[in-house]
Amino acid sequence: MTVPTLTLTPLGGIDDGAPLVLGPSLGTSSILWERTVAALGQEHRLLAWDLPGHGASPRTEDPFTVADLADAVARAVRDAGCTRIRYAGVSLGGATGLELLLRHPDLVDSAAIVASGAQLGDPQAWHERAAQVRAQSTSSLISGSAQRWFAPGSIEREPDLSGRLLHALQEADDESYARCCEALAGFDVRDRLSDIERPVVAVWGEHDAVAPAAKAEEIATGVHHGSAAMIADAAHLPPAEQPEATARVLLDHFARGGAA
Repeated sequence: MTVPTLTLTPLGGIDDGAPLVLGPSLGTSSILWERTVAALGQEHRLLAWDLPGHGASPRTEDPFTVADLADAVARAVRDAGCTRIRYAGVSLGGATGLELLLRHPDLVDSAAIVASGAQLGDPQAWHERAAQVRAQSTSSLISGSAQRWFAPGSIEREPDLSGRLLHALQEADDESYARCCEALAGFDVRDRLSDIERPVVAVWGEHDAVAPAAKAEEIATGVHHGSAAMIADAAHLPPAEQPEATARVLLDHFARGGAA
C-alpha cells in the first residue's frame, strides 16, 4: 500500500483561528463544504482536503487504505504548519477521521464524523462499484449517487449546488475513485472505537440510507467521549444540503470539546 499525496485547499476563515480540517465524501470535492464557510470561518482557519483524483488532489493508480488516507491528511496538515487541529469529514472523509483519531491522536483535539460509520457498506458491493467505474467511468454513477446523496426536494431547491457536486463526481479520475472504493471495502474499525479518547460527535442525515442513525450511534457509544446529532431534511451530504444546521452542530461540539 502507498500513502497517497493529498492537496489542502484554504477555504478562508480567520488566520489566527483554530485550524479546522474538512474532509470529503467519495465523489465530491471541497465544494461540499463551501456553504458552511461563513459560519465555521468565524472561529476557524478552514482547510479542506480532496481525495486522490478528486478536486485539487493528484490522481493515483496505487492501492491505499483508509489508514493511508489518514496518514496522508496528517502529513499534509503538518506540512501546512498545523500542530493541532479540529476535524470534520463526511462519509469516506469521516472514516478517514476515525483513522486519524486512532493513528494521530496527538494531532486531533476534537472531531465530527458526518454521514459515516466505523464500517460502511458491503465489501463485495464496493469491489463491484470499482469494477463498474473502471469499465464505464464515474459518469455511470450519477443517477444512483443523486438518489443517495440528496434528500427529497434538495435537488429542486438547490439545482446549482447539486449540479456542481454531481459534476465533481463526473470529473473524478476513474482509477482513483475505484481505489477509494477498494479502500472502503477493507475499512472496519468497529472493534477499535474504544481506543478513541478525543471528543467525537457522530452526525447523520435524516434521510441517509448509506450511513443511518445506527452508524452514528455506534460511534457515539463506542468512543470514550461521544455524542450523536441528526440533521433534519438531509441525506448523505449534510454540509451541502443543510449548511446552517450542520455548522451549528459542529460549532457546538467544538465549543464543548476544548480549544485547538
